[in-house]
Amino acid sequence: MQLAFLFLQGGGLIISKDWRVNEEIRVKEVRLISETGEQLGIVPIRQALDMALEKEMDLVEVAPSAKPPVCRLMDYGKFKFEQSKREKEARKKQKIISVKEVKMRPNIEEHDFQVKAKAARKFLSSGDKVKVTIMFRGREITHPEIGERLSIKLTEQLADISAVEKMPKIEGRNMVTILMPKIETEKKEDV
Repeated sequence: MQLAFLFLQGGGLIISKDWRVNEEIRVKEVRLISETGEQLGIVPIRQALDMALEKEMDLVEVAPSAKPPVCRLMDYGKFKFEQSKREKEARKKQKIISVKEVKMRPNIEEHDFQVKAKAARKFLSSGDKVKVTIMFRGREITHPEIGERLSIKLTEQLADISAVEKMPKIEGRNMVTILMPKIETEKKEDV
């Protein structure tokens, strides 16, 4: 696999997975960049490798598609370690939001409705989205307003911790509403 990382205007890097290092670079000449970011010009590959060896650094190909390819002098092991640390830190900050489902029938009893509302509240407070599905059987589909009222009742009951992402809509024999948790910044402003 080829290297695909570029230098940005302030010395920043955009990095891909694999890089060609030292003897893996198979070209006659390269545009060389020092470890400080200074352009050293176009030099033969042998001279660039000798300079890297002399400074106890690695020659890393950073732009293989350029004419001639761009290489940089750097400590490759340290660079890979720092890169993996940055990637690990980025993964820590990610929040995965899943969609939990609450299913009901249009003729649900009050206690059962409260149990479903409590489950939905628990899902929303843990940061998940909730898909409320009201299932119609037989001739129940001829009265979608009953399902819509039920959906609105649940939405109003959970209004303090959720916002409606998708209004009640009939999809086949089901009516679907999607609720999402309110953003934490709104909660902090209320305090």
